[in-house]
Amino acid sequence: MNPEKLAKLQAQARIGGKGTPRRKVVKSTKVVAKEDPKIASTLKQLGVQPIPDIETINMFMESGKVMAFKAPRLSANVEANTFVVAGKAEEKSPEQALTEMISRMGSFDQNTLTQLAKMTSGMQSSTDAGDVDDDIPDLISASEEPDKSTDLDAAD
Repeated sequence: MNPEKLAKLQAQARIGGKGTPRRKVVKSTKVVAKEDPKIASTLKQLGVQPIPDIETINMFMESGKVMAFKAPRLSANVEANTFVVAGKAEEKSPEQALTEMISRMGSFDQNTLTQLAKMTSGMQSSTDAGDVDDDIPDLISASEEPDKSTDLDAAD
């Protein structure tokens, strides 16, 4: 065997020092994200079920920023109105988040975007109105007393 060729093969084959096995490829182990047992038991108590195939979640915060999750793990119990979002969050400005949302939704014509802008501005003006419960009727006021003619003791 040619000594140069043998030296070349030996240089490629050994990864570690003297006494290590000869391997040509370094095996990389993937770290599997495993949930904490306490978290898993709490989620089980809440009765949430995983919802697959969610690409992004955007949460609009009161500070005006947007918390964006890419490829999150979402679990939900819709009856209890409970949602659990797990994943890496990134803080964005509202403009960045809206441009990404519109690009994902597809192409829109000018009329559709104008109607969308009117709807969102209408929602903002209605929340800034102040008296939100103007359309909620009052229940029984304190001055009204129940009718005494329906007393059960009088029937005996």
